[in-house]
Amino acid sequence: MIRQRTPASAPTLSSAFIRFESVGLRYGLGPEVLHDLNFAIEPGEFRYVLGPSGVGKTTLLRLLYLSLRPSRGLITMFGHELATTPRADLAALRRRIGVVFQDFRLLDHLTVVENVALPLRIAGASEAEIRQHVPELLGWVGLTDQMNARPPTLSGGQKQRVAIARAVITKPDLLLADEPTGNIDSALGLRLLRLFEELNKVGTTVVIATHNEALVTQRPHSIMRLSGGTLEELAAVAA
Repeated sequence: MIRQRTPASAPTLSSAFIRFESVGLRYGLGPEVLHDLNFAIEPGEFRYVLGPSGVGKTTLLRLLYLSLRPSRGLITMFGHELATTPRADLAALRRRIGVVFQDFRLLDHLTVVENVALPLRIAGASEAEIRQHVPELLGWVGLTDQMNARPPTLSGGQKQRVAIARAVITKPDLLLADEPTGNIDSALGLRLLRLFEELNKVGTTVVIATHNEALVTQRPHSIMRLSGGTLEELAAVAA
């Protein structure tokens, strides 16, 4: 069951880890696809962005990942107002964000282990740390027997699990996931959501875009419903 969040429980914009104020986005000279987005997310929150396919969930995640700039309004992340942040500094902010893309974006010439290890290598982790953490995480997502495989040989569900492992391996400050359970069965989907919840418990802020209403009922967390290009904040409780 889903019920509307009471105003008193909403975080204040001034204190938020992430803040959108009157944000709108249009492509070229077309109409705004997102408009009047006003919300704040505190450190350590777990939120769903709920809505049907094509409503703009991926576009919102792209704003959160800093790969799009808004057409209007203000976005603040990690204490930085993005409108005044030099492009050269955005790369450092992106390194604090893990992303599970809907199209996976795996590197086909690398093995599963190498794809997952890549963010650790970029972050300067030692080979000993990589040998310890990567196989452990791949075992957790059920890919122990595919560690030396390359993405073209994997199923869609296996690629999705590799993408999830790659996104969470560095324990990012912010984890964004675009339909992360869309290509896997419900049992594994719930297991992966528990992985996101474990990361959330140790401090990672999690935002998951999904159209799956049953999922948010089974693993209830705060919800932002996207409809008509704008957001309504809700709170979810178990039935």
